[in-house]
Amino acid sequence: MTKTPAFDYENLVQESLRNVIKETLIEVSKNGLPGKHHFYISFKTDYPGVDLPDYLRDEYPEDITIVLQYEFWDLEVNDKAFNVTLCFNDVHERLNIPFGAVVSFVDPSVKFGLQFTPAEYEAQAELVELDYQKKPSKNSVDPMLKSEAGDGSNIITLDAFRRK
Repeated sequence: MTKTPAFDYENLVQESLRNVIKETLIEVSKNGLPGKHHFYISFKTDYPGVDLPDYLRDEYPEDITIVLQYEFWDLEVNDKAFNVTLCFNDVHERLNIPFGAVVSFVDPSVKFGLQFTPAEYEAQAELVELDYQKKPSKNSVDPMLKSEAGDGSNIITLDAFRRK
């Protein structure tokens, strides 16, 4: 009798969560940002495939956070990466950012965030909790079990289920 391999749930979840970023950016590339939505995207500048000007890499040798809100152009998304033009010191620069380089994605307008360990540094990226503290209410429910709509507790964490 052959042993069936175990499911790699952490990797499956990581890929699904990276797809949240991808699908969100695809929607923005087609229709723009709706309402007050805007994104802070932090990524590792030394990750393979990251393409940014040398002066930015020199200034941010480990990681950088970009903002997609008012001034960004030509957002393109594919299966592995996204490209966007941003303005740095009045100079338009084209960036290529692989999804594996992303360490955090935050939409502060709805208090939603995802944080990752870059795929390069571990065979399988690991989800970690954002440093966002919700004040408990008298009707509060464990966020691992339920998220009350509109309360801003949309941060996803799997720490309770992770192997230590």
